[in-house]
Amino acid sequence: MKAYVLINVRAGTARAVCRQLQRIKEVKSAYPCWGRPDVFAFVEAKNEKALAESVLEQIQTVDGVKSTDTHIVID
Repeated sequence: MKAYVLINVRAGTARAVCRQLQRIKEVKSAYPCWGRPDVFAFVEAKNEKALAESVLEQIQTVDGVKSTDTHIVID
């Protein structure tokens, strides 16, 4: 299962958040962007439960993350 996770972060933390996200196995890429959202991340997980765990327990707990918006890719 693939998804794009759009992430809003505290001011000044986008690059640090991206570095932390890139340490998460399921996060295949993470880039800081201008405007909203602050970070775009591409995530791959084996199923919906694993995706939910990655977003809720790993991505959302990264220091600096304020909110996430997950968009599942339709294959």
